[in-house]
Amino acid sequence: MEDGKVNKMIGGMPDTVFECVINYIHDSRDRDAVSLVCRRWYEIDALTRKHVTIALCYTTTPQQLWRRFQHLESLKLKGKPRAAMFNLIPEDWGGYAAPWVEKIAWSFSCMKELHFRRMIVRDSDLELLAQSRGRALHVLKLDKCSGFSTDGLLHVGRSCKSLKTLFLEESSIIEKDGEWLHELALNNTVLETLNFYMTDLVKVRFQDLELIARNCRSLVSVKISDCELLDLAGFFRAAAALEEFGGGSFGEQPKRYSSLSFPPRVQSLGLTYMGRNEMPIVFPFASLLRRLDLLYALLDTEDHCHLIQRCPNLEVLETRNVIGDRGLEILARCCKRLRRLRIERGADEQGLEDEEGLVSHRGLIALAQGCLELEYMAVYVSDITNASLEYIGTYLKNLCDFRLVLLDREERIADLPLDNGVRALLQGCKLRRFALYIRPGGLTDVGLGYIGQYSPNVRWMLLGSVGESDAGLLEFSRGCPRLQKLEMRACCFSERALAMAALQLTSLRYMWVQGYRASSTALDLFAMARPFWNIELIPARRVVVSDPLEEAVIVENPAHILAYCSLAGQRTDFPDTVIPLDAAAVLNA
Repeated sequence: MEDGKVNKMIGGMPDTVFECVINYIHDSRDRDAVSLVCRRWYEIDALTRKHVTIALCYTTTPQQLWRRFQHLESLKLKGKPRAAMFNLIPEDWGGYAAPWVEKIAWSFSCMKELHFRRMIVRDSDLELLAQSRGRALHVLKLDKCSGFSTDGLLHVGRSCKSLKTLFLEESSIIEKDGEWLHELALNNTVLETLNFYMTDLVKVRFQDLELIARNCRSLVSVKISDCELLDLAGFFRAAAALEEFGGGSFGEQPKRYSSLSFPPRVQSLGLTYMGRNEMPIVFPFASLLRRLDLLYALLDTEDHCHLIQRCPNLEVLETRNVIGDRGLEILARCCKRLRRLRIERGADEQGLEDEEGLVSHRGLIALAQGCLELEYMAVYVSDITNASLEYIGTYLKNLCDFRLVLLDREERIADLPLDNGVRALLQGCKLRRFALYIRPGGLTDVGLGYIGQYSPNVRWMLLGSVGESDAGLLEFSRGCPRLQKLEMRACCFSERALAMAALQLTSLRYMWVQGYRASSTALDLFAMARPFWNIELIPARRVVVSDPLEEAVIVENPAHILAYCSLAGQRTDFPDTVIPLDAAAVLNA
């Protein structure tokens, strides 16, 4: 009886009413839930969905996406696993944009925004996009991508005249010349965001940046590679609407920069290679800053303290652990609006670290008590206690993304394991993303069980050097009901336990593991075989890396497991470094 009433209510709603309602539903998870109600709602969702994010490009095909959502206006597509950002994935692993670009070019007639992340994009892909979608494309993001050159960007600059956002940050781009930027400057009058920060594009001309600023009156964000800041004086005068600037470089005479002035609306700043002598150029507008990127600044602990206390309205801070506990105490006292904090590991070989330049439980406790609006915290620490994690769980009720890495600088950490602190943290904060990379002995099987028990809303998790045995992993996997993406490194678990955990984590869609008890056959991994589940193995290999003195050394790279749900079946573009495990054959045997 009840079911009949519900069905009647759903069937009796006019399509026009529901179409008006569904246009206000933007969250992808809500959309997915709506599309499961009935066939008609599924069809209306397909017709009205504007944006899709695909977390791994091999989970579906361009043809399947087009059949499902033919009127898409925006697509975000991710290629290589996240570990590629740390040089842990072979460069030729995959993640090619070409099949997606071809389908977008000829079938997705409404597409206006494209975001490729960690993908291999060729010049021919950019040329095809520019020719087919150039007039309509508003946003193009090539985020940590590789495989293309400035020749491909030249097509974008010439043909994409409606482009409002061009984002190239941290992409590996082969630079031939700076003509791409000149063409962009000549052909575009609507650009709002230009970003080639942390790239090797150094042949750009400051005159072209100035021309862009004069032609594009809505330009609000520019992040560039190395470019003498004094050469940008005309650009800063022309870019009256600019709110964010990052990049640039300083010469050898700091006093020359005292006359440099930034646009009046700047509230987000990240000056590369800024040292103590150049820092005063920020002071006149420091109180207006909401976001500050010091990851590539040449500042010590004392410099951080002097600058941060002048930034009371700061909401986002990115820096290195040279900020030290003292810098974090200043931050906690002066920056009550802070929402996001990222503290990366400093480069010891640069000679910038001092005895104060270490982050420990002392700094975390100060943050927990002082920055109550924090929503995101990612931090490398040299020492940690259970009490500091308990403080975070007690005070930071808005925290939804927490990531902590314990460095190996200190031989002994007195307050391990962190079982009770982790439990208090997870109980107190409603986390959706959680990363904990510590050291052997830092979290017992009991603590691993706590993570499973007290992570009801966590959807992404990274665990490193946690647990003591397979039993801990299996206890962990009985919890985490919403966990979709799991990454693990340097753990003691067997292939059998990993496979069983993958089966027990009911919402799991993706698992990446490096550093486990690998067998010679990998047969135990087949225990996780199920329909629409791909399993790939990257065997242990030797790789060449640079040591702190920039000398090449050979290191052992442990084996990887990558397993993920896919509607596309097993991919066909495996390089020699990847071995596919045929789970379908096991299921059909």
